[in-house]
Amino acid sequence: MATRRARTAPTRETTINDIAQAAGVSKATVSRVLNSIPTVNAEIAQRVRQVIDELGYTPSQTARSLSLGVSKTVGVLVPDLGNPMFHQVLHGFNRAAAADGYHVVVTDSFEDADGEPDLARDLRDRTDAVALFSPRMTRPDLLELLPRIGPVAVFNRTTGKNAGSVLIDYHEGVIVLAKHLISLGHRRIAFLAGPAYARANWERERGLAEIRESEPGVEIIDVPCGHSFEDGYDAWPALRATGATAVIAYNDVVALGLLGRLSEEGVSVPEEMSVAGFDDIPFARYSSPSLTTMTSRLGEIGEQIWTVLRAEMTADPLREPIMFSPSLAPRSSTRATA
Repeated sequence: MATRRARTAPTRETTINDIAQAAGVSKATVSRVLNSIPTVNAEIAQRVRQVIDELGYTPSQTARSLSLGVSKTVGVLVPDLGNPMFHQVLHGFNRAAAADGYHVVVTDSFEDADGEPDLARDLRDRTDAVALFSPRMTRPDLLELLPRIGPVAVFNRTTGKNAGSVLIDYHEGVIVLAKHLISLGHRRIAFLAGPAYARANWERERGLAEIRESEPGVEIIDVPCGHSFEDGYDAWPALRATGATAVIAYNDVVALGLLGRLSEEGVSVPEEMSVAGFDDIPFARYSSPSLTTMTSRLGEIGEQIWTVLRAEMTADPLREPIMFSPSLAPRSSTRATA
């Protein structure tokens, strides 16, 4: 009667070669068994699995990835990890990817539009696919890059159907927000503009241009600003000079920075000035006063980006752009004019 070999603590790491020698098969056969490739004789496969169990062998995930040509890892390139909006989208994306057995690697471009293509290519070299979140590069650069890094999905930029894309309708969203302030009696409204290179800013500007045409009794004043807390905080002197009774900030982060400055300056919100943001990041609901904003369902958007990227890794990609329409979340930071 054959006796079972006792498992002993190895003095060195067990290799595929050790398994092959103990089972009396080739290394290629062991590799096929480890990768569940159904071309190995069932009796031989059982013998190999028994030896693997006896020797306590744990396959290298890196070696397995190289063998299969996949890493079960995807990359995400983000322009600014300091922005909580991207955290919410990433959370939804990561949750959906994990449910499909994928790991996520994140790289921050620090708003460097020129450096994004190299970062994207490097990320793709180390992963199975890449998602670009709100890329800042020019459209020609983006369209040139996409076929070089596929499979790829893009958030908040159009791709000419050269890759799957998921977008937020900033154009319609800012129109809804402006009309809310107009309905409250505001006729002089400032817009704290975001980065000139950002699609999100282009779409907001386009929506506000339509408001100017449709509401001749309303003045919309552009104030150059930015995308960060500090930008919102520093915008106060220029904002004060406009004489506006209400302000639409480029995003919630800018709005929250402005709220901090207004509190220091003794400007009462919303009694003296109404303030609105965009994105509905978690801090918006808990600021003082709570921030009126546009809700974009960021976690759900992240899940959808994963769905689009996963499809790009198949023979049936989803190339029709998917648009999310934000909805108004009126809170305490806006009110009717006196």
